[in-house]
Amino acid sequence: MRIFAPLKPTSPGTAGTHPSRMTARKINSALVSVYHKEGLGPIVDGLAKLGVTIYSTGGTETFIRDRGIDVVPVEELTGYPSILDGRVKTLHPKVHGGILARREEEHLLQLDQLEIPQIDLVVVDLYPFEETVANTEEEDLIIEKIDIGGIALIRAAAKNYRDVLIVPSREDYATLQDIIDKQEGVSELTDRRKLARRAFAISSHYDTAIFSYFNEDGELPVFKRSEMKANPLRYGENPHQEATFYGRLSEMFTKLNGKELSFNNLVDIDAAVGLMKEFEEADPTFIILKHTNACGVAVRPTQLEAWKAALAGDPVSAFGGILITNRPLDVSTAQEIDKLFYEVLIAPDFTDSALELLSKKKKRVLLQYHHLQQQPLSFKSLLNGVIVQDTDLKTEGADQFEIATERQPTGTETADLVFAGKCAKHLKSNTIALVCNNQLIGMGCGQTSRVDALRQAINKAKNFGFEVAGSVMASDAFFPFSDCVEIAAEAGITAVVQPGGSIRDADSIAAANAGNVAMVTTGIRHFKH
Repeated sequence: MRIFAPLKPTSPGTAGTHPSRMTARKINSALVSVYHKEGLGPIVDGLAKLGVTIYSTGGTETFIRDRGIDVVPVEELTGYPSILDGRVKTLHPKVHGGILARREEEHLLQLDQLEIPQIDLVVVDLYPFEETVANTEEEDLIIEKIDIGGIALIRAAAKNYRDVLIVPSREDYATLQDIIDKQEGVSELTDRRKLARRAFAISSHYDTAIFSYFNEDGELPVFKRSEMKANPLRYGENPHQEATFYGRLSEMFTKLNGKELSFNNLVDIDAAVGLMKEFEEADPTFIILKHTNACGVAVRPTQLEAWKAALAGDPVSAFGGILITNRPLDVSTAQEIDKLFYEVLIAPDFTDSALELLSKKKKRVLLQYHHLQQQPLSFKSLLNGVIVQDTDLKTEGADQFEIATERQPTGTETADLVFAGKCAKHLKSNTIALVCNNQLIGMGCGQTSRVDALRQAINKAKNFGFEVAGSVMASDAFFPFSDCVEIAAEAGITAVVQPGGSIRDADSIAAANAGNVAMVTTGIRHFKH
């Protein structure tokens, strides 16, 4: 005896029309098998109201039956029980035949001969593989969350979208609910193609996540990246360029105030996070950035002092900049910041009074960060491909300094050299950072000559009233000649940190000794193009 409904007309009012010529498809039967049951109730209620034959498995079958809805177990359809701890349930011709058959005479005849029911709708989701990887390192649990039956159902139904409606995620329940309620269970080709596109996006993303798990060590040289969350931006770097951010900003930030973030905002915020990561555990720190480069960095006993010292580093460039601090923003600091026009202010928290004050400027963005996260890999498109590298996560402390000169740096100089090295690492090359007393007092960046970068840094420091004599200097790369050290000594800079490694290192060391400048090397270069 057949356990499935007989073949029904695909849609009302289509008698005498060849099925392949029709775009409307009536849902007469559905396979529903999901991991997440949230939101499923109204769907199966609506299907039952339309008289749809529902096939299901395991917990989903129980869920449907508990709502008082008739449901046909897949085991009854296939003649096989769920086996191998549930690894095999729906992998059977009587399931996939009903999904993959084209609604044409030859295929429909085969279905009828083999007593395979047409399946017009597939509602399925996938085991939570990514969530499992994020929450455990137990490989057996992770492997069991690699979905086989679900992914096969999704791909089969999506392939046959001309005749079958696929709902691959609970995020698509609203679309299905509209088809059930507003279209009386009749889908149009545009509906089915739209959901098929979603299905292949989900299946490809899922496969990428599994591959990334198995290729964690990067042994197989393949570039794969998938982000399902798209955030259209107002425009790109310039108004004539379109842009979209793919990612989950809400995992890192809560936006408390202000306009939508732009392309340039996001690039600057990324730079701010990278630099603040260096000072995350320091005393109260404030950083001001403009066009991804730090123009003010200071660590002080209080947040207000840190803000004033950072702003003093370059109050001109600070206008319209990106601000970030590593402490909850207090109202006294907020009152001072409110005097300046800025684009984005980032903090781990805001006091109520500070938030109330700063929120009065409706367009200025306030971001509360949950954690400072950097990707282990960095990549960008160029030429006809993509370039990938390890993110520069190395930072040199004093214990990694090799003293190259006759004079050793003092304790204060050593602390400032560490500070300066962090700043130089995050400035565009060629770059020089001048630091005194945990404050960036001058910087030169993006120069084609390291001498020009040093002169720019010295001039900026002097222009904003700083005494260069007694400061320390960091360079992102080695000195090819002795000229930078000679200029530094003449300006009164007392200590230098640089990677070393030039064939003329001896010339720079000799110049430092001649000028009574302490020099340390790190062996690590921090070019930033």
